[in-house]
Amino acid sequence: MSITLTDTAADRVKTFLAKRGKGVGLRVGVRTTGCSGMAYVIEFADELEEGDTVFEDKGVKVIVNPKSLVYLDGTELDFAREGLNEGFKFKNPNEKDRCGCGESFSV
Repeated sequence: MSITLTDTAADRVKTFLAKRGKGVGLRVGVRTTGCSGMAYVIEFADELEEGDTVFEDKGVKVIVNPKSLVYLDGTELDFAREGLNEGFKFKNPNEKDRCGCGESFSV
C-alpha cells in the first residue's frame, strides 16, 4: 500500500507547512458525498490519530485514516495550476467513475 506525491505537490506541501509554522504532514481521506458517492478530503495535520497510516514521500508525511486507506491505495497526489485556479489533484487508480462537475467519484 502506498500514496505518493509528485515533486510539485511535495514542494507545495513543504511550503505550506513552513508558512503555517506547525504541522506533522498532510492528511488525505475520503468522505461520502456528491452525485458519484465520495469526495476527497485534504488538510494539514497537527498530530497523528490512533490507527493512522503514515506514508513518507519526498520528505513529506502523508497521513491516512484506516477507513479511507482502501479507497486511496496507489494514489498519486499532484499540485497543478490551470489558468487562475490551482490545487491538489488526485490520480487514483481505484476510481471507476467521476461526476461531471468533478467534485465526487466512485470506486
